[in-house]
Amino acid sequence: MSTFVIIIIAIALIYDFLNGMNDAANSIATIVATRVLSPFTAVLWAALFNFLAYFIFGLHVANTMGKGIVEPHVVEPWFILSALIGAALWVYICTHYGLPISVSHSLIGGMVGPAFFVYGPNAVIASGIIKVSLFIILSPLIGFILGYLLITLTKLILRKAKPNKVDAWFRILQLVSSAFFSLAHGSNDAQKTMGIIAVLLFNTGYLGSEFYVPEWVVLSCYLMIALGTLTGGWKVIKTMGVHLTDLKPVHGFSAETSGAITLAFSAFMGIPVSTTHTISGAIMGVGVTRSVSAVRWRIAQNIIGAWILTIPMTMLASGLLYVVIRTIVF
Repeated sequence: MSTFVIIIIAIALIYDFLNGMNDAANSIATIVATRVLSPFTAVLWAALFNFLAYFIFGLHVANTMGKGIVEPHVVEPWFILSALIGAALWVYICTHYGLPISVSHSLIGGMVGPAFFVYGPNAVIASGIIKVSLFIILSPLIGFILGYLLITLTKLILRKAKPNKVDAWFRILQLVSSAFFSLAHGSNDAQKTMGIIAVLLFNTGYLGSEFYVPEWVVLSCYLMIALGTLTGGWKVIKTMGVHLTDLKPVHGFSAETSGAITLAFSAFMGIPVSTTHTISGAIMGVGVTRSVSAVRWRIAQNIIGAWILTIPMTMLASGLLYVVIRTIVF
């Protein structure tokens, strides 16, 4: 394997680490906000289940990222490098300022930019982009509806129970829901980087005539996202778990369970959705059952603004970088 390809794979794994770092908030924000676990114990818990996803889920999302976003024949090492750098810059900036953006959509925008800027719209697979774009709207909406319904049903069932008992029960149940969400997060997000590395290896001739995701790539990506989660993007965790709405264990359980169901479904369907969008929608859905004003809509507005900008900004950054690289190198 050439040194250049090894360097790009290393950069992809660093990106996967940043993914875990930003998205740690998705996995642990509610369990920290409700004080079920301390922040450090929570990231250990989330990192463990991020990695355990390796043994449970298939590779449907990885295959979509590798073959379903841009035409594989346009992908070469400089293309991947541009995509990763453009996406990583956006992720770093947003993590630094505490904005819980979609790392998944950053990578998708990073792939689309070079393809569109250099090869034109025909190099972009329309069906894949439509699927991703549709779930930019659907994933937070599904999370919102499921969160709202689950907390409403839970309150109805437990309406006669004593508040201190409900709190004690759900402090335990929230450990389960957080683990479930972390499993689903690992299955969805780590697979996106797997797909990028696999298509790079395929187009440089290291996989032979048939596209597949090597086992060492799968293991490496799950390990890196788990390590990234372990470091935790603390500003993002504070935004998601504290600033967006006030949560009790029963609310955290409902939000995490709703988000995990949405993510697990999308992983099995091979749809690369945003864990950030999903859990944000679920937290808002849980929050509005108390009152509409219980959700801090100014914070929600900032989050949604970052979502809208993610794909255009990463497309622009990676696309322009690839144009410059081609001018110099090719």
